[in-house]
Order: sequence, then structure tokens, then C-alpha cells
Amino acid sequence: MSLELVVSDISKTYSNDTVLRNCSFTFNSSRIYVLMGPNGSGKSTFLRICALLEAPDSGDINFYSEGKPVIKDISLMRRITLLLPKIGVFNTSVYKNVAYGLKIRNLKIDSASRAEHALDFVGLLQKKNQNALTLSSGESQRLGIARALVVEPEIIFLDEPTASVDVKNTEIIEDIIRKIRKDSRAIVMTTHDLAQAKRLGDEVLCIKDGQITERPG
Repeated sequence: MSLELVVSDISKTYSNDTVLRNCSFTFNSSRIYVLMGPNGSGKSTFLRICALLEAPDSGDINFYSEGKPVIKDISLMRRITLLLPKIGVFNTSVYKNVAYGLKIRNLKIDSASRAEHALDFVGLLQKKNQNALTLSSGESQRLGIARALVVEPEIIFLDEPTASVDVKNTEIIEDIIRKIRKDSRAIVMTTHDLAQAKRLGDEVLCIKDGQITERPG
């Protein structure tokens, strides 16, 4: 896995409020990038644009694999994923929640083993037959990560992955994020927790006044 994301001079304005202004950065595989900034600074907007779910007003989002540009089509969309906080879960088993992503993509080969591997990766395999609606908020967030991982994305965008999560599950999720990096994936995540950013981030970035900068130290 060697998908690289290059963000070049992107800007975004909502109702005369410029939330992103000429932002540029390059995201490489096998690294954790932590994005910080006050509420309303544009962190979530930046993730949505990078995940190709929203278009910038100006600037470019480009992906490269082994140095070659990747066409922005459905095939690329399947190589990246965005996990939002407070994910919705289906009123069915934990296992079926994870396997659903494979089903809608018509990925039938090894679907059972892939779903179980994703659940094991996040520590929920023992709960695979439990109704997903009975999970705690922290377990639900881990389920969301499993649903993201089962389709084997190369870049994962995590928007506040430990928001409203208890201490135990926060520690588990942080360990999961570190394991994802070891699989040669890139992780781009947002947080308000500076201590967490320092624990996890290979690079810590800040958005302030619409600009993205690297945080020293």
C-alpha cells in the first residue's frame, strides 16, 4: 500500500466565511497525521475534501501510487475512507454490520474471514453475534473502525475518533490507530486533545485562520 495524497492550495468558503485558505500538504503512507484547531476552524471540512466527499472552491486534491497519478473515480474512492464521530449502526449483529460493506461492494471472496479479521483487529470478535445497538459508545466507535478497515482502505480519515469515549476505549482506539499505521496505511485524524496528538502523531498539524501549519515540537 503506497497511496500518497497531495493537497495543493485548497480553499473553501461558506456564506462569506472562509474556513480554508490556500491549504497545502502531502500525506504519505505508514504515518499518522493529527490535525488540531478550534471548533469551526475547518478540520472536518478539510477531511471531507481530502476524502473526495466535498469539493474545494479552488485548489487541487491529487492521489499518487508509486509516483503515478491516480484517476479520481470509484476505484479510488474504495481505497480511502472517512469515519465520522457517532456513527450509525444497523439493528443487526455486530458481524453483519461489518460484513455489509463487503456485500454492497459485491466483495464475496473471503468475506467471512475478512469481517472476522476486522472485528478481531478492533477487539470485538467475541461480540460478533451481539446486536450492535447494545454496544457502548466506545465499542460502537471501534465497530465503525472495523467497518472502515474491512474494505482495506489505504488512507483512513478519522474525525474525532475518541470523542465522547471512555478512558478504556480511548486507549484501545489509540492502540488500534497505531496498528493501522504498521499495516503501511496513512491515517489523518482530528482531535482537540493535545496530549493525544503528541502520543499518536508522527506529524501534528494545526488549522488556524483558515491556514494549515505544522505544529513545532
